[in-house]
Amino acid sequence: MPDIKTRDTLKGTIKTIDKSAVAAERMKSAFIQTKEKAEHSVDVPESSAEEYASNRLESGIDRVSHEAVHQFDKQGRKGVQATKQNIVKAKDGIQKFKEKRAAQSLQKQAQAVAPRKSVGQSIKAVEQPKKAVKETARSAGKKTIKTVGKGSAKTAQKTVKTAERTAKTTVKTAQRTAKAAQKTAQATVKASQRAVQAARAAARAAVVTAKAIAKAIALAVKAIIAGTKTLIAAIAAGGWIAVLVIIVICLIGMLLGSVFGIFFSGEDSGTGMSMQTVVQEINTEYDTKLQDEKNLVSYDVLEMNGSRAVWKEVLAVYSVKVNTDPDNPQEVATMDESKKQLLTDIFWEMNEISSSTDTKTETVITETDDGHGNIVETESTVTQTYLYITVSHKTADEMAAQYGFNEEQKEYLAELLADENNSLWSQVLYGITGTDDQIVTVALSQIGTMGGDPYWSWYGFNSRVEWCACFVSWCANECGYIDAGVIPKYAGCVNGVQWFKDRGQWLDNSAEPTPGMIIFFDWADESGQDGLSDHTGIVQKVENGRVYTVEGNSGDSVRQNSYPVGYYEILGYGAPAY
Repeated sequence: MPDIKTRDTLKGTIKTIDKSAVAAERMKSAFIQTKEKAEHSVDVPESSAEEYASNRLESGIDRVSHEAVHQFDKQGRKGVQATKQNIVKAKDGIQKFKEKRAAQSLQKQAQAVAPRKSVGQSIKAVEQPKKAVKETARSAGKKTIKTVGKGSAKTAQKTVKTAERTAKTTVKTAQRTAKAAQKTAQATVKASQRAVQAARAAARAAVVTAKAIAKAIALAVKAIIAGTKTLIAAIAAGGWIAVLVIIVICLIGMLLGSVFGIFFSGEDSGTGMSMQTVVQEINTEYDTKLQDEKNLVSYDVLEMNGSRAVWKEVLAVYSVKVNTDPDNPQEVATMDESKKQLLTDIFWEMNEISSSTDTKTETVITETDDGHGNIVETESTVTQTYLYITVSHKTADEMAAQYGFNEEQKEYLAELLADENNSLWSQVLYGITGTDDQIVTVALSQIGTMGGDPYWSWYGFNSRVEWCACFVSWCANECGYIDAGVIPKYAGCVNGVQWFKDRGQWLDNSAEPTPGMIIFFDWADESGQDGLSDHTGIVQKVENGRVYTVEGNSGDSVRQNSYPVGYYEILGYGAPAY
């Protein structure tokens, strides 16, 4: 990793600086030894002692300088370069000091020894001074010798002290450089760590993006690979129609891997599941929960309010969330157990069932016949328990906000819910493909729905009404028949009958209906039938002399029923012009 190499390099630099400091300390010890030798040697002239100490100092500094420069150049750090410059400056200072003291010595002594240019010459000069000292002694006497000795010692002391100060300065400079290098190392390591973290985050984002792209084009790639030979052969044979077909297949493959793959989820992909079967199971689960709420308490009056989310909005949210999930994007063209659970979770996040009860004491008026043709009204006070069941739901936009969809995801959601896709949603949810009996398919998909809230709330009612006609109208709307003027939107059965009669599309109960016709009933009571419709439904099929129907609000649920052809409570049939 780059950050590890950087740390190793900086550690090496710091070690080199530490070695330089140790070498400087050793050099200091050498200077002290030089001082002691100079103090105890009366045979050494002043200039020679100065040069000897200076050259020893220069030699030590040279070794430290060369070693430091070699290592610092190897490490290539800016802090090292500064240290090298400081050492060179120290060396130059000693050289100037040596030259100055040599000049002074030449002025004081006539027999001044010429400045030496190398360490070897300096050593030779130290070995030769005996003769010069003896001659000086004979001419000047012991006093001169003592003066020379004392002067040499003092000069050596000053030289050593200067060298000590220079060494201390060098050590301090090295220490400051080491600290600066450590700080630089720490800052570099932190910067490297931040860079690594940013790189890892970018890598994770790249992986997620790659996964999403791979998911989106997986089927397209398979189609391209499978069709390559065919494409080449078709081009060679001039079969441009075949080429066009293959291109369309590839485009479909890309769609299958995108959010629009949801429009291909109506078929079983080999898992024994399809979007239709899963939706029906979730509907059954929803109805079971409604029934459980009813069974929790004993009640006299039931009032239901609210409505559940529209299925195409549930599926659109599911498609965008699952297909564009940054952590685990999945195609939505197929269905399996894990995706079924994801869809179920989203459904219940969008829908909520709550209930409450209340006890009311009310005055009830009942009417009875006194036996003489007179109606008698009787008032009585009764206490009744009301059960209120409320169904609330969230819209697709509310779910987009809850899930934190970005702008691109919101655009996908809007595209899926566009009105021009309604026919595609009908195919996904009900398997209808434009046949005359598609309304039957829609009606069958709703079997088991209780309470009728999806239908009467869609119609525009704020609370429960007798909802058989709302159910027929809702199914018709899902197929686009209301906008096409094929079936009316009606909440009253009488109005539905009149609509068909006005258009000459009415059949009485003696007719044998066909699938997709609208059936109307006239229930018989104690006073007989009044010729007005009380109930309505959709004809599923006719077999063996029986009419099979799908009816809403049959026992407060969507059910399948059957009657003999010509059954007396069948008022007649509306025959839509499909």
